[in-house]
Amino acid sequence: MPLSSIYSAAFSSIFAFAAFVFIVFLSLRPPTHAPPLFESHEFRAPKTNIWADLDSAEFEEVLKFLHAKPNSLNLTKGPQATTWDNQILLAEALLPNKTNAVTYLDGNSAPPPRWARVLVSQGAAEVAALYDYMVGPLPISDISRILPLDFCYNSGRNYGHNPYGDNQALIKWLNEKLEEVPDIILDLLGSALNHLDRSDPDGLDALARVAQTEPGRSIYWIQFYKPGRKSGAKSILPQGLYAKFDIPTRDPSNWKLTHWYYNGIIYNSTANFRAAWQSPSFEKVSPNLDGNWTDIEDYGYGLLGREKPPPVMIQPLGPRFNIDQKENFVSWMGFEFYIAFSQVTGISLLDIRFKGERIIYELGMQEALVQYAGDDPLQGGQCFLDTFMRMGADMFELVPGYDCPAYATYLSTSYHVSESTLTNENNICLFEYTADHALQRHTTDSWITISRNQYLVLRSVSTVGNYDYTIDYLFYLDGSIEVKVRASGFIFGAFYGSPASNNTNRAEITEYGYRVHDAVATSMHDHVINFKADLDIAGTANTLVRVGIEPVSVSYPWDETKTTSRNTMHLTNTPTRDETGLDWPRNAGEMYVVLNNDSINAWGEKRGYRIMPGTGIGTPPHLTILNSTCLLKSAEWASRDLWVVKQNDLEPKSANFLNFADPEDPLVDFGKFVDGEAIVQEDLVVYFNLGSHHISHSGDIPNTLMHTSASSIMFTPHNFHDRDPSRESAQGVRLEIGASGQKARYFGGKYTHGACLNTTDLEPDLLRYQATQHDVTDFSLNKSLMGI
Repeated sequence: MPLSSIYSAAFSSIFAFAAFVFIVFLSLRPPTHAPPLFESHEFRAPKTNIWADLDSAEFEEVLKFLHAKPNSLNLTKGPQATTWDNQILLAEALLPNKTNAVTYLDGNSAPPPRWARVLVSQGAAEVAALYDYMVGPLPISDISRILPLDFCYNSGRNYGHNPYGDNQALIKWLNEKLEEVPDIILDLLGSALNHLDRSDPDGLDALARVAQTEPGRSIYWIQFYKPGRKSGAKSILPQGLYAKFDIPTRDPSNWKLTHWYYNGIIYNSTANFRAAWQSPSFEKVSPNLDGNWTDIEDYGYGLLGREKPPPVMIQPLGPRFNIDQKENFVSWMGFEFYIAFSQVTGISLLDIRFKGERIIYELGMQEALVQYAGDDPLQGGQCFLDTFMRMGADMFELVPGYDCPAYATYLSTSYHVSESTLTNENNICLFEYTADHALQRHTTDSWITISRNQYLVLRSVSTVGNYDYTIDYLFYLDGSIEVKVRASGFIFGAFYGSPASNNTNRAEITEYGYRVHDAVATSMHDHVINFKADLDIAGTANTLVRVGIEPVSVSYPWDETKTTSRNTMHLTNTPTRDETGLDWPRNAGEMYVVLNNDSINAWGEKRGYRIMPGTGIGTPPHLTILNSTCLLKSAEWASRDLWVVKQNDLEPKSANFLNFADPEDPLVDFGKFVDGEAIVQEDLVVYFNLGSHHISHSGDIPNTLMHTSASSIMFTPHNFHDRDPSRESAQGVRLEIGASGQKARYFGGKYTHGACLNTTDLEPDLLRYQATQHDVTDFSLNKSLMGI
């Protein structure tokens, strides 16, 4: 059943277009097409997963408590609520503070008390708002309370502006206003806006950009699009017609259509636009038409060799990792970690340990922004904060054998929608993989030694409208951890106008992008995806040291006179003393190492982990635009490559998904995090950015390719161990050669028998794919009103 069919009318009218009112808790279980897991009695987590979301019983208990207990919330139950009522939108576990969590994990206390976080839509007001509360302790008892949840928001508030207080009325009003010009739309675009039939392949959609938002008022520009029903290519089918709306209050009598924009000219009223259209001198531009050029699939014969299926990975003896499904705990080759999940941000990992030592307390995505540049009313100011569109709940079922190897273990998530519960099956995969290059090798005159390179991958894919983001957490045998993001999907194209009377090429667009089809150009844009890494390297007392690689001139007593001074290089060590932002250095001239001054290895060196760009394309970037007039204060973490701050229980996240609605005064203002606190031998948190400066070109049509859009960062041991720890877990061979023949000496397990394979080991049976519909965020007027 599609989500839209079970939303309450009020709930839909507030959030249908953004679809961010889900609470997600992780439920690990093997689907029908997954390999069998280890029996649960064979493996147990050492501790309770204190980050687990509310289970169904807790959720129902919280709902009953909020509706039954006399309080000031004045709630209406979901099925009866309208947009002018107060209603519960979100109820999930409030994660424990790190201070309390670590005390429990280290065996010094009982588990911290459980509390629920509840988000309430206050619709019974002239200015709609969203209020956050904490409810607990759980289970509900005589001491349970309802308190404002504001300790974790540095705005000092527990509420955010709701600019979509009466969405259904706005949809109705917009359609009525557009019905005043159906003849103009049909003449200029060759199609009509059919809000009654979203499946109309000849209809039009309208996508919107928020030009201004503040409590009680929103201003939008909308652009018309062909629907792209065949291929889902709507975002590369923009048309050259735009309209501006001013929504100053929740009263429709105050709403206005103020401007039209067409072929480079702004008209300040519908009457002026109509008069110009009726003028003989009015110049039309050719519309942007759908066609085979938007098709992703080519079912033809193709190039020679395509008829033969490609090589694939297999896993004949089952997985080498263990999972405690009840506690969502994973163990592999010395690594151990807990999995947590949020409908807003997706996967996060907690208490990551290697060989028993905690390396990272928390690792997870915080926010994903996109900001565009262009010369039209949409592209010129368009920006997105994607968690507002529920990147966790937008994690849909993965395709086995394509998203992940056929042998992967697939996990599912369940989440609460208003006062109901839904499940996305098989939307996380976990698998071990063998790289296409060795982990280690060396050759001498009489022998060769070489190790296979295995790593563990935890993967999900979030589909946010036109883009699919693949997010990987990778674990390597030496204790390294990598976070990697890849993007694919349709770009947001810009309309490229040519006179209808003369469809010849205009001058090439070079300021914002490139022409990629008859009436489409690309728009340059930045992807910046923020992650949190709460590092605990040999304890919580850590220092970030900038290890410089610098040229130097040195005189040595053994040098000849003519070589003195000798030009060489050396290392410098500069501790970062105060909270700050950092950029990746030119020519990789510095290493960023988080270490513990009080912990040394066997050789007297301080034990640490290095933070560095990973296996993506180039160095991860930050936002190009300075002092963004679109984002304002909502995403100040995007201005540098990474940040190092002192851990603070009152600053658990760099962003909040409601920041988008209040960019001038966001619920969480990251700019306040960096306030001069000393960070030498303190508990450190590193916020780092992944992403790309996406300069789209013809190779992005129809879809952007993942190998060209990957970005990653790695945390690698730096004197943390006494020697390479992968020697204990790698599998390989020493091949001794000589006149008397070869001798192979294996270390680690090796295959001694052949494998009997089923066809599904090579090509999974996709008829067993369980989802019947994906409720992908739709940015159009017809479905979700706004492409925020």
